[in-house]
Amino acid sequence: MVHEPLLQINLPGIPKLKSGKVREIFDLGDRLLMVATDRISAFDVIMPTGIPRKGEVLTQISHFWFERFASWQPHHLLAHPSHPLPPSLQPFAPQIAHRSMIVKKTRPLPIECVVRGYLAGSGWKEYRESQTVCGIPLPPGLPESAELPEPIFTPATKAETGHDQNIAFAQAEDIVGPPLAAQARDASLRLYQNARDYARQRGILIADTKFEFGLVDGQLILIDEVLTPDSSRFWPADQYQPGRSQPSFDKQYLRDYLETLDWNKQPPAPLLPADVVRNTAGKYLDAYHRLTGKPL
Repeated sequence: MVHEPLLQINLPGIPKLKSGKVREIFDLGDRLLMVATDRISAFDVIMPTGIPRKGEVLTQISHFWFERFASWQPHHLLAHPSHPLPPSLQPFAPQIAHRSMIVKKTRPLPIECVVRGYLAGSGWKEYRESQTVCGIPLPPGLPESAELPEPIFTPATKAETGHDQNIAFAQAEDIVGPPLAAQARDASLRLYQNARDYARQRGILIADTKFEFGLVDGQLILIDEVLTPDSSRFWPADQYQPGRSQPSFDKQYLRDYLETLDWNKQPPAPLLPADVVRNTAGKYLDAYHRLTGKPL
């Protein structure tokens, strides 16, 4: 079966609140509908070419983790993926059924909650300069992609455009207050450690990930997507080798391809060739199958 990428979603009669890089947010009154498209971005630029079924993968992986954590981590999901859509959304079911989440309305924290278990990305760049990551001192002599002695919490500001900016924990305390910052940090580390240990058994190393939290009636709950290839670095455990960058199940493959082009990383982005689309889709699907053990 050929799956055409779904790049735009409009639901006549259902107000759209926001259109992000990947997700469309709709207002259902006392709830929100989050629908993941098949858009993909790299270097903060949305590609003109979509990745078939990517939105389904992101949504179903998030459902998997929300369900796994539900007994001890409150979250924003209001409907199980097996539940039918509400009557007002039934006309759109063929388009959105497997890529939707019906969720609580929350007041999102204005910080990204990043946990790093391995030395990669901007963390590796900072470590080479100062032997720190987000100001946290680390042992000397660690190679690229090294597993850290303990996972570290490295918050970031949320950017509407461009890159999120890494900040020190003290700055996170200034933004949300010390009690909430500590609560978000502790929840993030617990979620990461639980997911890391599970994923490792399924052949995936979670190098780092980003969580988002919101407040409902004063309670901190987990929101947005969770531990997907878009919000995390997933590495194949059987190919892990410290001292170099790692192959991955996330969009690093796409970034590596784009680095070979004469493109200045500003819009408009180039069209993606069929083999890059196919291989990227395969990596997302592989991550889903490994984590859940289920067909999509």
